[in-house]
This record gives sequence, structure tokens and C-alpha cells, in this order.
Amino acid sequence: MSILTVRNLSHGFGDRAIFNNVSFRLLPGEHIALIGANGEGKSTFMNIITSKIEPDEGKIEWAKRVRVGYLDQHTYLEKGRTIRDVLKDAFKYLFDLELEINSTYDKMADATPEELEDMLENVGNIQDILTNNDFYVIDAKIEEVAKGLGLTEIGLDKDVNDLSGGQRAKILLAKLLLEKPDILLLDEPTNHLDEQHIEWLKRYLQNYENAFILISHDIPFLNSVINLIYHMENQELNRYVGDYDNFIQIYEVKKRQLEAEYKRQQQEIAELEDFVARNKARISTRNMAMSRQKKLDKMNRIELPQERVKPEFNFKQAKTSGRLIFETKDFVIGYEEALTRPLNIKMERGEKIALVGANGIGKTTLLKSILGLIKPLSGKVELGYEQSIGYFEQEMKDGNNNTCIEEVWERFPVFTQYEVRAALAKCGLTTKHIESKVKVLSGGEQAKVRLCKLINSDTNILLLDEPTNHLDVEAKEELKRALKEYKGSILLICHEPDFYKDIVTDVWNCEDWTTKIV
Repeated sequence: MSILTVRNLSHGFGDRAIFNNVSFRLLPGEHIALIGANGEGKSTFMNIITSKIEPDEGKIEWAKRVRVGYLDQHTYLEKGRTIRDVLKDAFKYLFDLELEINSTYDKMADATPEELEDMLENVGNIQDILTNNDFYVIDAKIEEVAKGLGLTEIGLDKDVNDLSGGQRAKILLAKLLLEKPDILLLDEPTNHLDEQHIEWLKRYLQNYENAFILISHDIPFLNSVINLIYHMENQELNRYVGDYDNFIQIYEVKKRQLEAEYKRQQQEIAELEDFVARNKARISTRNMAMSRQKKLDKMNRIELPQERVKPEFNFKQAKTSGRLIFETKDFVIGYEEALTRPLNIKMERGEKIALVGANGIGKTTLLKSILGLIKPLSGKVELGYEQSIGYFEQEMKDGNNNTCIEEVWERFPVFTQYEVRAALAKCGLTTKHIESKVKVLSGGEQAKVRLCKLINSDTNILLLDEPTNHLDVEAKEELKRALKEYKGSILLICHEPDFYKDIVTDVWNCEDWTTKIV
């Protein structure tokens, strides 16, 4: 029996179609990856099946009494609550059942024998639910999941308002896993996780007995936890059994077969059209020509999928910087509390360095402190000369009502509109994306707009904060190529060894400097 059935789904934004007559079915225990290029509609699909968006057409049917858990990174965490408080919310429905049991016990004294029998049966059913859902070991379950995602190191009694964006994302993921729903909906859950906690989540999902739908562009992670692929492309949703590597093989074979069939059909069409054109005017051959024309009219014509725009990231190079990029002297970073011990570190021209380590220990703060966006608590940083720095922030600021064109034009007012459009198109954005407001784009499309501004600026130093978050596989590979070829210096925050290991000359583990327990 299906947990979820989607029938004849069609949806779009304005004149931009996302889905056309799409159907989908989820069975108990299936571990599904929802894949596709940025902007193909993966997050939109999640929003539709969770009723956050009403589809233009189609039917969404959930099985009765199915509990759905959706990882929504934008959930508000209330100030004054601790991490433990938020995680206990995962069991609210169980606490409500406990209250129902206690209320039923209170009513038993005045119940008739028939009512008492019904009450005892109801209490027994609720008791089974509480036992089967680990109600009596809640604290142990919280500790287990919190430890796996690195929350115990932060401190479960910490106010959620004092946490970084990455730490908050971990709390939301931990709460969702503790809820143990019948179906997990995970939209890029590894974006804010470091390598150690990605490994823990991988093992958790491998052993997860219920169903889940996962959106992720981290292919090694995805391959290790799923057994089915649903691929979104050109308004279609197609099912493939197996992992991503298996999907790629089958997809390429199907693509070549379709191209061969298309080529054969085009040849046949050309021959038929030529025969009709040459023979329709002659009385002796008119009937044959009409017969060929009828065949043309009835022909089910093959259409090749529209070729997706492939991104090109080629960084503009400023003149060479001085030998010193930066050097710190007893540099302590943080906000109200220190995040590091005094740092004495140095980076020189041509070095490409990855900053790694757990979330919340100050990697982003270090970048911002070097740039002068945040004042250090003590010490100083010395920058070299002739520096043209390009900075890629992890997320775009909220409240941006610019279109993509306006966003790039603000940075490069001397560009013509044609040059702005061409620059955005080179980053893999279509005309419809380019003319849309930035805030309605997917996370990957927004990242491409930010990359567009970065690659068109003359730089000799790049400071990149999680640039692969949200990027699809194709864009990630192209960015990797561009960074390998970049002649300047790079300081890169990244949790994906498969991405940075071929780019960098050195790896700095920030856990060696932190004042936090990791």
C-alpha cells in the first residue's frame, strides 16, 4: 500500500512550467533520492506534497494516519528555549497521549462497566504506542541523536538564540530524526554538517526502517543511503532502481537511444516530405503523395529534451598580489566569548587552503575577521598589498527584491543589459531565471547569481564560505575545475573532501584552535 500517491501533477510559476502531468508513488521502506539540476523543481515538489504550495493541477493522497517529518531550514526557534527543550518537542504527541491516559484514569471511577471496558482497551492501545515509540527512554534517545550530530558538545542547556545558523540546522535535523516519522522529507540535510556528523547521519539513514525522500547534491552520501532515484528534468519525473551511479549509466543509454531514434525519424520525415513535394502535383503520383502525407500527419514525432544550459565559471584575474596574503598576531576571534585561542597563522600568495572542522567553532567568523567585517576580541591581522579580494558568503541576505539582472547590474553598472544577461547565462541560468526576482529562485540558482558577481570581478584572492551548498552536480564540477585553474590564492570553507582535495595545497583543521569542545 502506498504511503503517498501523486497523480497528474502540473505546476508552474508565471509562464515557467515546473511539472507537467507528473505521477509519483512512495511505498513503505523506500529510500528515495530526488535529483535534478538547480531549478528543476525538487524543493517545489517537497512544498507541494507537504501542502505548503497548492498545485495548479493534480491530486496528492497520503495514507491515513501517516506522520510526515519535513526538514525545513526556515523554522523559527524561539528565544529563551534550550536545545533540550526543542528536542523534547519531537515527542509532544507522546506527551499528549500520556495526558490522555491520566485523564482516562481520572474518569474511570465514575464509569459504567461498559465504559470502563472501552477505557481500559483505549489505555492499553495508548500504552503500546508509548512503549513502541521509546517514550520511557526519551532522555537517552535525545542524548544519542544529539551526540551523533555534535549538539552535546555545544551543551543541551544552551539557549537556541545564541547559536550559529549551522548549529540551528543541526537542532532541526535532530528534532526531526527523534520524531521518527513514517516518512522523512530531507532537503539537503548535509549542507550545515561537518564530515564527522555527515558520517553519523549516513549510518542513521542506512539503518532507517521507515521511508524517506532525500534531496542532496552530495553524491557519495546519496549513493550510500538510497535504493531508488526519481530524476526531475524537463517537467518530467522518471523512476530508476538503484543508486546514482546506476542511474547515470541507464540515463546515458536511454539518452543515446532517443537521439538515435530521433535521427532515424528525422531522416524518414525528410524523405517523406521530399516525396510529397515532388509528387503531389502529378496526377499519376498524387495518390501516393497523399498516402505519404497522411503517414506524416499521423506520425508521433520524437522530441529531444531541451538542452540544459551548462555553467561556465572562469574567474577574472587581477594583477598579482604581494607575497603576503595575511598574517595574524595573537588574533582572538569571537563575539561576546572567544571562539579561538590566540592565533598566529600566515598565508602566502599562491596557497589554496581549506578550512575544515565542526560547525560553530569560528570558520566563517575567521573569514569575516580577516576581511575586517567583524572586529577581533584581541590581537591583529596584517594584510599584504595589491589585494583584490572576492568573498562568497554562505547565504544571500533576506529581503532582496532585485531581479537577477538588477542584482548584477548594481555590482557592474558599466555593463550593458546584453552583457549582464550573457554573464548570468554563462553561469547556467535561463532567460526565465534571469528575469525572475532573486528571492523566488532555488538555493542553487541563487548561488549561481552570487558566483556570477564573483567571477566577473577582478580578483587575486578568493575567500569562499561553503560555495558548494545547493549547487547541482554539474555546477559543482565546473566550479571545481575553475578553482583548480585559478592562479590566485584561495581560502575555502568546505565539508566535502571530494570537492576540495584536488584544489587545495593545504588543509587547516580549525578544531586545533577552538576554545569549544568538539
